[in-house]
Order: sequence, then structure tokens, then C-alpha cells
Amino acid sequence: MGWNQWLLQHEIAVRLSCFLGVFGLVALWELARPRRVLQVSKGLRWLNNIALVALNSLLLRLLFPAAAVGVAAAAQAHGWGLMQIYAVPPLAAVVLSVVTLDLVIYLQHVMVHAVPALWRLHRVHHADLDYDVTTGARFHPLEIILSMLIKFATILVLGPPVAAVVIFEVLLNATAMFNHGNIRLPVGLDRILRLVVVTPDMHRVHHSVEDDEANSNFGFNLPWWDRLFGTYRAQPRAGHEGMRIGIHQYRDPALVARLPGMLRLPFMGRITAYAINRRQWQPDED
Repeated sequence: MGWNQWLLQHEIAVRLSCFLGVFGLVALWELARPRRVLQVSKGLRWLNNIALVALNSLLLRLLFPAAAVGVAAAAQAHGWGLMQIYAVPPLAAVVLSVVTLDLVIYLQHVMVHAVPALWRLHRVHHADLDYDVTTGARFHPLEIILSMLIKFATILVLGPPVAAVVIFEVLLNATAMFNHGNIRLPVGLDRILRLVVVTPDMHRVHHSVEDDEANSNFGFNLPWWDRLFGTYRAQPRAGHEGMRIGIHQYRDPALVARLPGMLRLPFMGRITAYAINRRQWQPDED
């Protein structure tokens, strides 16, 4: 059995094992060294956030049984995509594919802040009143479907190796849980780590209620895109303990911390100037 065939057969087991392993480690880390005091009942938030994750997982399996790795296998089998047209060495193809897919995720993240209709979907992620490991997987089902379609299109254009897609999916899930963790890192270690990966302190700024802070630090995995495109912000003005998490106009736990409220949130109210309309600030020194 070839490597690609093995990955196709065991992709779900590989991803699920990595997800549960990283989730458990970050959850324990949150208990041992929390960064912030939580404002809402952890039991309430976890029950509903995890229920949303389960709903999204079921929906994706029903709509897209082959998932991203299946699309990559089809592209490889039919010779679709740049990596299939040009003779790229296997290791280089994996590295280039993972980096390119990460750039697409960054651009997608900017897009869902910039387009008011898409911000309606994405604000389910931002409306969480606390910030912990479960926030990293809290997305509205319609945004999850959109994200998967964008990923499919990218794979068809790029033609990445199957292994690259599996590696990217595992990295994206793992880093999303890590950088959404309510965990404390030494300042010196955080400064070094954020040169190669998005850290919790770096991404937490993105979940501030302040519009200019929420429209910064869009990266999920690699931190380079924010620095390259000028969306990097080192620290929140109020500090990590003092900053408010969430969205100004949605502060009721009965709405934003419960599954029915999360599902209907995109269809509520008017979109104001919150989506990519940020005030000016002085560049951070870091």
C-alpha cells in the first residue's frame, strides 16, 4: 500500500487523534497556567461550543464525504493543478503547498472581516465572551461550508500532494487550538515563538472588542502574513488581562454562549462599521 493510499484510508483517524491529543494538552495547560479569568460558566460554553463543532463535523461529512484530502487525491490522479503540471520535487511540493494553503486561509480570514455579509457569519467566532481552546473551533456551519469550498478550489488550482493536505489540516487544527488557548507563556518565549507560529497572546488581540484590534493578527498558523501585509499588532492597548473579548453589541450569554443563539446570530441586526473600518494607531515596536 502506497503512502497516499494509506493517508486516504486513515485520514480521519490521523486527524481525530491529533485533534484530541492537542485539545487535551491545551485544556490541561489552561487549568495549570490560565492567562485570564473566565467571565462565563465554562461548562455552559464548552457544552455549546463543542456541540457546534460536532454539528459542523457531521454536516461536512454529509456534504463532502471525500473532504479536502479526497479532492487532493482526485487532482493528483487526473493531473490537475500547478504541482501536477510542473515537476516539483516531492519535499518542495509539500512545503510550498502547506505555505500556500496557509496564505489562502489568511486571505480568507481578511475577507470574512472585510465583506459585511461574510462578517455576519464570522462574528459567531468572535462573539464568544471568553477565549479558550474551544473558541478555536467555534464557527457557524455556513462559514465552515464556505471555507471548505475555498479550500477545494485552492487544491484544484494548486494540485498539492495528498500528504501536504493532511499535514496542513493537522497543523491548522492544532495551531488553532494552541493559539486560542487561555494559556500563559513567558514573555521571552512568546517573543521567539511568534516568529514562526501564531501564539495565544498574538491571536488574542484579534478577539478584542476594539475594532482596530479585531482587524489585526489574522493569521492562524504562520505569523508572517500579518507582518508582510501590515496587519500585525503586538499587544492590545488594555493588556491581555484588561482587554474585553467579544463584540460590543452582543454581550448576552443567553444568546452568544448557547447553540441556538449562535446559529441565528448571522441573521440578527444590522452590520455596522465593525467590519474592516479601523481607526488609526501607531505601529507597535516588537
